[in-house]
Amino acid sequence: MKTLIPLSLLAASLTAISPNAVAAQPDLIPVKQIGLELARDIAMGAVEACRQSGYNVSAVVLDRAGNVQAALRDTLSARHTLEIAERKAGMTIMSGIDSGEFRAARGDIRPELNHMAGLIVMDGALPIRAAGSLIGAVGVSGAPGGEKDAACAAAALKKVEERLEFAM
Repeated sequence: MKTLIPLSLLAASLTAISPNAVAAQPDLIPVKQIGLELARDIAMGAVEACRQSGYNVSAVVLDRAGNVQAALRDTLSARHTLEIAERKAGMTIMSGIDSGEFRAARGDIRPELNHMAGLIVMDGALPIRAAGSLIGAVGVSGAPGGEKDAACAAAALKKVEERLEFAM
């Protein structure tokens, strides 16, 4: 007579034999990465959304590692808005959440973070997620108030929502 061992019991016994085997990381890790075309479309969508409200802004899209994938400065936007948008997006990459939410939750460390290269704790950046993974962030700067920058970023993400939902 053959004895069947429940799968959960088998898995538990294998873990007991070799706990390091379960905890070991693979040599190669598959990573979802935002593509140039999607990054460009998000940045342009943010600039266009702000234009409709009468604001000249810059929009920067960073990949999941914090590297610039796309950066656009509207014709009449101040040159400093590019750096501010990038640093806002950097804050979102570091925290994984909306830069405004982070600002509200962690005002205690805001001064220190504002002195770190590539970060600024201000409203105006949102995470970009595809199939549950953080693939980047979009930062916007130049509208009169971070909440308006964030609204333009949100409008841009809304335009590409289906592409993000069904990304492979």
